[in-house]
Amino acid sequence: MAIDPAPPHQPRSATQASPPAATSPAAVPGAPAVFFERRELNQLLGLYGRMVSAGHWRDYAIDGLKDAAVFSIFRHTGETPLYRIEKRPALARRQGAWMILAHGGLVLKRGQELAQILRFFDRARFSVVD
Repeated sequence: MAIDPAPPHQPRSATQASPPAATSPAAVPGAPAVFFERRELNQLLGLYGRMVSAGHWRDYAIDGLKDAAVFSIFRHTGETPLYRIEKRPALARRQGAWMILAHGGLVLKRGQELAQILRFFDRARFSVVD
């Protein structure tokens, strides 16, 4: 009366449907995604933690795209990013692999090293004014 399902450890047969293919650039053969190294992520998340504790930022997103890795910073979770920190290795010899973009796409800072451009956020403009 009851059909005995196949145990979960057995491979799928050719007639069973496979899950839909991922659409991320990393899933496309021959197109590796750019991503952050562990040291870079530590620097980004350290800055993020300081700004969250100061009450300036609330959320972040990390994207690994075909030509760039993007760390987006949000003031409120339902908004567009307040800042985007992008790593574009193709621009490393020209303008610098790193850049900080503002809400409207305005480039605020470019540089060769991540620590150099993250100093942009250490300025006094983030202090509380009474």
